[in-house]
Amino acid sequence: MQVLRAADRAATPWKNGGGVTREVAAWPPGAGFEDFRWRVSMAQVREDGPFSPFPGVDRILTVLSGRLVLSFDGRADLELGPDSAPASFPGDVAIMGRVPNGPVTDLNVMTRRGVSSAAVTRVDVRRRRVTAPASGARLVLVRDRVLARGSVDIELEPDDAVLLAPTDQALTLYATDATVYVVDLTDATA
Repeated sequence: MQVLRAADRAATPWKNGGGVTREVAAWPPGAGFEDFRWRVSMAQVREDGPFSPFPGVDRILTVLSGRLVLSFDGRADLELGPDSAPASFPGDVAIMGRVPNGPVTDLNVMTRRGVSSAAVTRVDVRRRRVTAPASGARLVLVRDRVLARGSVDIELEPDDAVLLAPTDQALTLYATDATVYVVDLTDATA
C-alpha cells in the first residue's frame, strides 16, 4: 500500500497556458508520456482550449468540480460535472474543452491501448466502506477527509490517494460523508 499525498504533487503548467496537471501515479514509476502503461493525474482547467493529443492512449475523464464541455469532431457536445459518469474516449481524437462557468478540476486516467485498461467508479462513503485490492492496481482518491485502515491507520486529506497492489490488505474507509474515486488499472495480459 502506497500513500500518495496531494501536498507532494508538483504542478506542471500546460504548454497552452490553460491549466496545470499534477500526476498522482504512473506505471512504471517515473515513466514519461512516451513509455507509461497507465497514468493517473488531476488537472485544473482554467481556460477553453484543445486537448493535447495522445496517440495510442485511451482516456477516462472525470470532473471533480466545475463544468466542462467537450466538443468532439462529428459528435454532439458532452457536458460533464461532478455528478456525471466518467467520459471515455481515445486520446488520438481531436477534442476541444470549454469551461463555461470558470475553472474545473478533473481526474484524468490514461492507459496505453492494448497494454492496460482502466475503470473509474465514484463511491460515497457514509460511515464505513471496505475497498479490497483488485486483480491489478487499485487507486483510491479521496475528495474529503477520510480515515483509512489497512495494515496501518492513515488520515487522508482531500485529494490524497492510496495505491493498492493485488497483494495488499483490504482498505476500510471511515467518514461521515465523503466522496471517493476508485480507479481500477488492469494489465491487458492479465
